[in-house]
Amino acid sequence: MSDARTDRDGLASPQRRHVLGRGLALVGGAVVGNAAAEKAAAESAAAPPDVPEWMKAPGADVGSEPYGSPSRFERDLIRNIPKSLPQYTSASSRTPLQDLDGIITPNGLFYERHHGGIPEIDPDRHRLMIHGLVERPLILTMAEIRRFPSESQIYFLECSGNPGFEAMTGRTASDLVGLVSCAEWTGVRLRTVLEEAGLKPEARWVVAEGADAAAMTRSIPLAKCLDDAMLVYSQNGERLRPQQGYPLRVLLPGFEGNMSVKWLRRLNVTAEPAHSREETSKYTDLMPDGTARQFTFMMEAKSIITRPSGTQRIARGFNEITGIAWSGRGRIAQVEVSVDDGQSWTVAQLQAPVLTRALTRFRLPWTWEGAPTTILSRATDETGYVQPHFAELTAVRGVKSFYHNNAIIPWRITASGEVTNGFLKA
Repeated sequence: MSDARTDRDGLASPQRRHVLGRGLALVGGAVVGNAAAEKAAAESAAAPPDVPEWMKAPGADVGSEPYGSPSRFERDLIRNIPKSLPQYTSASSRTPLQDLDGIITPNGLFYERHHGGIPEIDPDRHRLMIHGLVERPLILTMAEIRRFPSESQIYFLECSGNPGFEAMTGRTASDLVGLVSCAEWTGVRLRTVLEEAGLKPEARWVVAEGADAAAMTRSIPLAKCLDDAMLVYSQNGERLRPQQGYPLRVLLPGFEGNMSVKWLRRLNVTAEPAHSREETSKYTDLMPDGTARQFTFMMEAKSIITRPSGTQRIARGFNEITGIAWSGRGRIAQVEVSVDDGQSWTVAQLQAPVLTRALTRFRLPWTWEGAPTTILSRATDETGYVQPHFAELTAVRGVKSFYHNNAIIPWRITASGEVTNGFLKA
């Protein structure tokens, strides 16, 4: 069902004709009520025909910053690091989803999850051992790994506790689901390396171990290893950062992020899973009857509106609703948006490229008349799976599980234009 106030493809003439005409009014409306910002804008105006001060002298030399960094005016665009977590042990940081555009996450803003701190590894001394149920056990240097045929793919990575079922109280999109990011990864197919070692007939699992202080260990089904799994050494065109597993990590597209073991040092081919700490006491899903789901690898279809979203404020008139959607099962087929708390839904535009197991950007033009409302998004992937409401999900799973919460996220908009988390009481 389509919402009469919103055009499905963004080209309806009544709305489209007035977008530019309302532009100055929208800008003015956003500033009204903020006297300090209004005064600062007037004092620092640099609109033509004025000549701004930065045009009156040469700028910085290109060699003054060999690596490069963002503008100092973007210094607040940083990862969201919870102050309650001790950063030397099991800790995490979140991507500021509400402040980003497109689908690629810059390396400096990519979310992190660590179980034993971030090791500093000399790539020349690092080795990858492949052993167990193989014909030819191998110990490979990084130089030898880079000799294998390489490829680059765009995939998302998401923590399975993003968020927990009892953690729906965040203020921003980052607070709620900031443990997801997307990058172009470069490396070699895991299948290629395993074929070099030669798999024995009884091989069914590959146990990956990291070189961090926690010796993070996860069991990977052999079928995944022979499908799209990668051994990656570069991210967004540069070598992995230490926080992302430098110099080598496994990447398992669509699977929960902790399985993409960082600082990879060992692959043990086995007939059975390891049943490690991270597969028994952690990363299992506690059900209402006391049993636990194990090996729930796949990240289900999910979406979130990132603008407008929590702590932001909108003005009356035209606003673009935009956000991201993703699924571990493949491509996003459709994203629907509701601007009336789920009473009706409108299909949003998906921004190209729409890739398998990658973030997909969606957009919907919307004219807000100023009445309080709640906006939501729900994703459908190419398998037909539809993102559920929180009540639907908890009716089956309960609220004791910490992992695999992919519920629809509501944003409440007040008459003043303030946007807040719809899970919180008004």
